[in-house]
Amino acid sequence: MRYAIYFTPPADDPLTVAAATWLKRDAFSGRNADLGDLEGIDEDEQHLITEEPRRYGFHATLKAPFELATGQSEADLLAALQAFCGREFSFALPSAVVGQLGPFFAIIPGATHPPLQDFAARVVEEFEPFRAPLSDADIARRNPDRLGATQRENLLRWGYPHVFDAFRFHMTLTGPIVPERSATIAGVLDRRFSAFNQKPLAISGLGLFVETQRGAPFTVHSWHPLIGA
Repeated sequence: MRYAIYFTPPADDPLTVAAATWLKRDAFSGRNADLGDLEGIDEDEQHLITEEPRRYGFHATLKAPFELATGQSEADLLAALQAFCGREFSFALPSAVVGQLGPFFAIIPGATHPPLQDFAARVVEEFEPFRAPLSDADIARRNPDRLGATQRENLLRWGYPHVFDAFRFHMTLTGPIVPERSATIAGVLDRRFSAFNQKPLAISGLGLFVETQRGAPFTVHSWHPLIGA
């Protein structure tokens, strides 16, 4: 069993529904969602490019997947998450946009938002006592030789390379897209997420996601509102 602490809007939020439809899977219910009109790509291509994010569910990684440390339990983790959310205030990202991170498409901030960076750092630090050390195989999967020095240090110290100054908030919508398809996929995503593009995004709660066994789809165990959500 692995756990992860992700940002995701509530189950009934319009963005959650739109993303579940695009990914063809709702991480809250575990059910497949009806894709509807693709307008520019065929269903086989859409299924292929969303395969990786579909397994994880619509989310932004804050505390990357981890096994529980010796002496910790799911009940302990749940209690700590409830307590954390009970003292953190909700806030809004001023503008979220559909953009690219390398070859991937995701919902990302229109500009770096320091309160979001600080919030993400607090999540990483707060839940570190619950994380078991990475195995050698887990470290190898991250291709540490291809990481920069800071990211390698983060991986070994915090279990994930993209934390603190290396953190970039993103809610993944696709796997890697070949350059000759990027413009088409960008257009499809702009249309499907037009209601949310360049609009504020409420950081209103955290989801505890679980993976029952390696390679299984992640599902939402529970969602916890921040103060004022």
